[in-house]
Formats: sequence, C-alpha cells, structure tokens
Amino acid sequence: MSFESSPGGLTPDQLTFFQENGYLILPSSLSPSTVTSLLSETHSLLSSFDISTHPLTKFSTGGESGEDHVGDSYFLESGDKIRFFFEEDAFSPTGELLKPKEKAVNKIGHYLHVLSPPFSALFDSSSPRPADVAKSLGFRDARCLQSMVICKQPEIGGAVPPHQDSTFLYTDPPSAVGFWYALEDATLENGCLSFLPGSHRWAAIDKRLVRGGKSGTEMVENDGPRFPPGGEYGEDKKPEGAEGEYVPGEVKAGDLVLIHGNLLHKSEKNLSQKGRIIYTFHVIEGAEGWAYDGRNWLQPPEGGFTRLLK
Repeated sequence: MSFESSPGGLTPDQLTFFQENGYLILPSSLSPSTVTSLLSETHSLLSSFDISTHPLTKFSTGGESGEDHVGDSYFLESGDKIRFFFEEDAFSPTGELLKPKEKAVNKIGHYLHVLSPPFSALFDSSSPRPADVAKSLGFRDARCLQSMVICKQPEIGGAVPPHQDSTFLYTDPPSAVGFWYALEDATLENGCLSFLPGSHRWAAIDKRLVRGGKSGTEMVENDGPRFPPGGEYGEDKKPEGAEGEYVPGEVKAGDLVLIHGNLLHKSEKNLSQKGRIIYTFHVIEGAEGWAYDGRNWLQPPEGGFTRLLK
C-alpha cells in the first residue's frame, strides 16, 4: 500500500500504517528533475572513479550469519568518504573483472549526503522533507549517519537476505529508520524490496555487526536493548502460527520507502537486463537517552553525524 505524500510530514493515516507495518511507501517524493540530477551524479561518479588504485573490494551482506560481511579497511574507513564496492558476481574465479566498472559496482557510500552536492540537496528538495518526516516519527535530534547509492546491476545484482537495519546501525535503545528513494523503477523482475509486515514489533535485534574478528567485522550477540522503547514492541507480539508472508514493494522512480530499523526485509537477485538504482540513507536518534556504540562498524566523522533537525 502507498500513500500520497504530504509536504509537511506524515499524515495521521501514514503514521498509523508505518507504526503497524514497519514500512511506508510515499509516491513521487522526488520530482522528475531531482531524479534526473541524482542519476546524472551517480553515472558521473561511476565513470570517473579510478579503478587502477581501487582495492576491488566486493560488497557482501554476509548471508544469514553475517560472517562474511565485507570488513576491510577500505570499507571501515568509508564513513566520511565516497567509495565504491563491487558486486560479488562481477569477478571471474581468478579475480578478473567481468564487466565494465560502471556495470560492476554494487554500492557507492557512505558520505554522499555531505560530499555530493546533488545528494546533499535532497534534504530540502524531497517532499516531504526528511526533517519533517523525522519529526512525524517522533525524533528529537535526528542524525543522518550514512548514505548509499545501490545499483543492483543487470544480470549480477546480488540478493540481500532477510535482515534488520538496526543490526548494522545500532543505538541503545534501537532507533534506526531507513529512507530509501527509487531513482529507477524497482520491480519484481529487477529485485525490488520485500517486507515482512509487522515484524518490527516482534523481531528482536538479536545480533550486531561490530568491528573486530579476522575479517575486520564480526557478528556478535546483542547484549543491549533489542527493541525501541514502547509497549507496542516485544517478542510476545509475534503472531501465533505462521509469521506471515513477505510483501513486495514495487515502486516508481521518485518514490520514497521508509523502513523501521527492526523490520525484516530483503531483495532478490537481479537476473534481468534492467538495473535498479536507488539512494538510501539512515537516520538515528541523537538525543539524550540514546547511545551510539563505539563497537559499531561505522563511527562518527569529525563533527559528528549530520543533524536533520536544525
């Protein structure tokens, strides 16, 4: 289900849907001219980066266990830079790149919202503005801590298994919300998102991706709070019997998808001839009472994470 965008933030119906389902689709949140600008910037970044000095880091979610998640220094030091990560299937068994670099990159991250003027401008050009959405969701000091372009390349765009964003961007207590903007149509054919509605209420953040281990990151048991504050959350909220079915979220270019940090969601591999470029950033609560853990793979840049509410 999707709703018409509201310039001043979320309407009561939109907020209720998000609270009940853990996601929300807002059509036409970006104008066609903004979409064109962001796609142009994406293609410029892809064509201009120097592959001769690149470590050819492949992006991996690590599968169900997270054990093989990318964790080298190129990744761990990308929080205040623009860096490029390749699709796993872009390489031959001997390590040779099988595609032109523009068709081999999985992700560009993680500081686009500061270092790229077109992506930075989205904070004011999106309707509703991210700051107004954050206010609607109850954030007191919303901070943008990472941003990414995900390309989901034709034929080799990798599948992303069911996961929760707060596993990777943990605050105590959990507070992450994803803002996911389609820059091209995302369909079942080219690997759109799918959601398990309502799972944010009962799916605890049991594990966390932290710095450490042989690969630079490791998945560990979460010994902190596993849900945001509030009586609507808890493992006792899990429905009896079947957990439900994943619901596909097909969207058009310019649409915004909001994703609760505890929500289980996934995407399938893109075997089609059409790519699926999107832009996403994540927001956490920076107010007193929420702590950002020093073990998280992503650490704040000098000056701290970007404040949305000014």
